[in-house]
Amino acid sequence: MRTEKEMLDIILGTARDDARIHAVYMNGSRTNPNAPKDRFQDYDIVYVVDETESFIRDKGWVRRFGEISFMQYPDESPDYPSDKASSYAWLMMFTDGNRLDLTVKTVAHAKKNVLEDSLCVVLLDKDGTLPPVPESSDLIYRVKAPSQEQFSSSCNEFYWCLNNVAKGLWRGEVPYAQDMLNFVVRKQLEKLLSWKVGVLTSYSVSVGKSAKYMYRWLTAEEWQSYLDTYCGADIPAMWQSVETMCTLFLDTARWLAGRCGFEFNQSEADNSLAYIKGELAI
Repeated sequence: MRTEKEMLDIILGTARDDARIHAVYMNGSRTNPNAPKDRFQDYDIVYVVDETESFIRDKGWVRRFGEISFMQYPDESPDYPSDKASSYAWLMMFTDGNRLDLTVKTVAHAKKNVLEDSLCVVLLDKDGTLPPVPESSDLIYRVKAPSQEQFSSSCNEFYWCLNNVAKGLWRGEVPYAQDMLNFVVRKQLEKLLSWKVGVLTSYSVSVGKSAKYMYRWLTAEEWQSYLDTYCGADIPAMWQSVETMCTLFLDTARWLAGRCGFEFNQSEADNSLAYIKGELAI
């Protein structure tokens, strides 16, 4: 596998040799001082260019960065809108295991967006094209303090959507129950646990994408409980995961209510749990 220096030498060398490229900046985990460093980190690179069309037209130009094992052209997807004239990306996995996510952005587009990501680091600016960029930090990704309204809304979403999980399990509709459990209900648990981390750290940290760094601040028991909420397709095991999730959510909601001075709707929680336990007339 090529080293970081070798990769950056190719990336910057290409930019220096190409008159169409005015500047280069990087963002993502490699510019995050709080992200663990390993060989799986992507190179998230932006070339600031006069125009994108000549790069798009030359399909082979990206092969200068290494032998490509497989790749993706995200802006060619029919499922997502794109403005190819302003921005275009190539996602490349090389045979040596390095991954390069390379985007070309026009000068106007880059100037408008470069300051939106606090993890941005300018690697090269040939002619002062870009504005001054602050030192890289995870500032915009840090947990934000919730309001009473946000707290109540998250609790309501969790307890209301539990009935959909239960309905799916009672019917034996595992795909539906899994979707509701993982993409709706779990997101509210993740949100509450992130807020707890925020309280514990005075809102000075990021828990990472999908809360992958949350384990750093939760107790070992809490983190294990959270991991126990993941399950396979076995329905009894799914019910156990739901029970674990409900216990962890309730404990966290009560903790947050006490620490933040929030009102917690205990009646809503009690009635929702009674329903999924089959204690209401159904």
